[in-house]
Amino acid sequence: MGTEDVPLDDKAKRMRDLLSSFYSPDPSSTNDASSNHGSLDAIDTTSFDADQYMNLLIRKSNLEALLQRHVEMAAEIKNIDTDLQMLVYENYNKFISATDAIKRMKSNIVGMETNMDHLLDKIMSVQSKSDGVNTSLFEKREHIEKLHRTRNLLRKVQFIYDLPVRLEKCIKSEAYADAVKFYTGAMPIFKAYGDSSFQDCKQASEEAIAIMVKNLQGKLFSDSESIQARAEAAVLLKQLDFPVDSLQAKLLEKLEQSLGDLELKPDEIENVSVESNDPKQGEVSDSIPIAAHEGSVLGFAEAIRAYRVIFPDSEGQLTKLAQDLVVKHFETTQQYVKGRISSGSLLGVLRIIWTDVLLMDEVLSEAVLPGFSLEAAQVALKQYVASTFSYLLRDISDALLRVNVSSKEAAEELPLQVALEASKKAVLQGSMDVLLDFRKLLDDDLGLLVELRDFIIDWVQEGFQDFFRALDDRFLLLSGRKSSSSQDQDLTGAHGEKVLAGLVLVLAQLSVFIEQTAVPRITEEIAASFSGGGGRGYENGPAFVPGEICRIFRSAGEKLLLHYTKMRTQKVSTLLRKRFTTPNWVKHKEPREVHMFVDLFLQELKEIGSEVRQILPQGLSRKHRRSDSNGSTASSRSNQLRDDKMTRSNTQRARSQLLETHLAKLFKQKVEIFTKVEYTQESVVTTIVKLCLKSLQEFARLQTFNRSGFQQIQLDIQFLRTPLKETVEDEAAIDFLLDEVIVAASERCLDPIPLEPPILDRLIQAKLAKWKEQNPVTP
Repeated sequence: MGTEDVPLDDKAKRMRDLLSSFYSPDPSSTNDASSNHGSLDAIDTTSFDADQYMNLLIRKSNLEALLQRHVEMAAEIKNIDTDLQMLVYENYNKFISATDAIKRMKSNIVGMETNMDHLLDKIMSVQSKSDGVNTSLFEKREHIEKLHRTRNLLRKVQFIYDLPVRLEKCIKSEAYADAVKFYTGAMPIFKAYGDSSFQDCKQASEEAIAIMVKNLQGKLFSDSESIQARAEAAVLLKQLDFPVDSLQAKLLEKLEQSLGDLELKPDEIENVSVESNDPKQGEVSDSIPIAAHEGSVLGFAEAIRAYRVIFPDSEGQLTKLAQDLVVKHFETTQQYVKGRISSGSLLGVLRIIWTDVLLMDEVLSEAVLPGFSLEAAQVALKQYVASTFSYLLRDISDALLRVNVSSKEAAEELPLQVALEASKKAVLQGSMDVLLDFRKLLDDDLGLLVELRDFIIDWVQEGFQDFFRALDDRFLLLSGRKSSSSQDQDLTGAHGEKVLAGLVLVLAQLSVFIEQTAVPRITEEIAASFSGGGGRGYENGPAFVPGEICRIFRSAGEKLLLHYTKMRTQKVSTLLRKRFTTPNWVKHKEPREVHMFVDLFLQELKEIGSEVRQILPQGLSRKHRRSDSNGSTASSRSNQLRDDKMTRSNTQRARSQLLETHLAKLFKQKVEIFTKVEYTQESVVTTIVKLCLKSLQEFARLQTFNRSGFQQIQLDIQFLRTPLKETVEDEAAIDFLLDEVIVAASERCLDPIPLEPPILDRLIQAKLAKWKEQNPVTP
């Protein structure tokens, strides 16, 4: 067994060395491995020493490790043998395939030499026959080529001799381009032989060309010819080496004159816009101007193209011409948008302009006309937005000025209510119509509008902000709280020299409507359809600030309501002043009835009530009755004391009454007279009555009364208690002010003895009966 192991180990070692030498990529790795033969990892190197490896393994491992290493090495040996067998089998198959291929190649190459020799013989035979054919046809080929050259020369000579006739035919048929082509083709021959062989032909051709040049010059400067025809004539003259540089200024002048025909005329722009908006309407008549205009612009563009070909250095001049045309288009548009037009009409005009811009941009891209037109379009569109808002402001003003009606018209209907409803509709519906109109600009796919979309959104928002500010100024102007400028004289003169108080009340209620209804509705629509923008720059803040507008009209409404009460109070106060300043109170006669100024005062209050009922809603607060105020109770107590003392002597009664009145003032609760005016019928009327009674008190303090004058004031004031209670909501304050008027008159009276209660009641009842007959209570 031991003797058989040795040859097997030698065979395995030899095979391992062969495999290692065959598959080793780097021969130097064997040298590096030899330096590590003293380690357990050196078993796969070429310098492996089995004895040294065993000694090292026994020295470093115990018995169990040696047994484990034995099992591992047996498995590795088995795997290596298997891999070796597979390697040998694979290489053997490849060797067999290579052997078969070599055998097939050898069998195929055997007859190849014979075939190549046979092919070479045939090639030599073909070459000899080809040389024979070339030799036999050489003389004929040279003769044919000579004849062909002669034929071409004869054709050229014939063309030269026929050239004058050809040129005359072209001139008669006005085929100048063909004539120039024929003549320029013959120029090399004329330059070479024109002074000898073809002298007559050259002279006749030059005479014909001179006639053609004269015709082309006449065509170039003819006003009846189109721009394109004149440009073609200039090109032909340049091909004939005619000095056309002197013609550049004249041709450019012709182009400038043609701009007048291309401009959009104000009287034609209406038809252009109608046809662009509704192609079905007037397909025969309205489409003709647009087609003619487009054809003119197309001809102008072709003329520019030809002009550039003739004069390559003319880009600056042509650019200025094209830009001038765009500027004139938008100047006409700006004049057009000053009138009341719809967005559809504006879109029709912009489509025509944009089409012209694109046509000219195709032949003159250096002018950058689309970008230039954007700058001009911004001005026109911004002016259109401003003009639209100005017309909306005018519509609202017209609706408000309907308040100024004649007395007959006012008797037939409720003018203030009609004006208020019309102005509300003008504000809200007009604003919605304006937004819908602007929305059409945003929805259109015109390239010009797509580029300006953000700017249009900003202009609309800014327009509404400026519109409401202008509307606030217009309210101040219509109410008379602001002096009118020269441009607003037509508005102030439209409603008379004096401002109607009813108009001020309408403006106050309209301000409330704008704050509470119109601005929120417009804000929602802007947020839904006009969001975005940003063309004005975010550093400038939002263009539309509804909170600011609401604050403006909230303040305006309050001021206008106060202004209305002031106007009405001043009118009534004028009546009261006349009442107190006209008579001589010191010599006044005994009172027989209530004075007529009371009727006038109540008539004014009735007119005020009619106005506020048309505009303002009824209040929900309960009336402040006389019994609700301690001050009113004290005043009643003073009246009861006064009645009890009527039996005293006149002097004692007067002194006692004055003393009791002053004592009652000290102990009665203070009554709040002047409160904030609310947007209700009762609040406005009560405020006006309070102010009028306060004025009446002050007028009484400025006069001196005798006993009869004082009694007349007492009778008038006492009668007013009943009608005023039916009108006002704060009875306590009214009673207090009425008492104050009587007290003021008593203080200024020389003999303050009041009327006896029976007489006072009889006069009041008679007046009340008469007053109720004249003023029946309406349900």
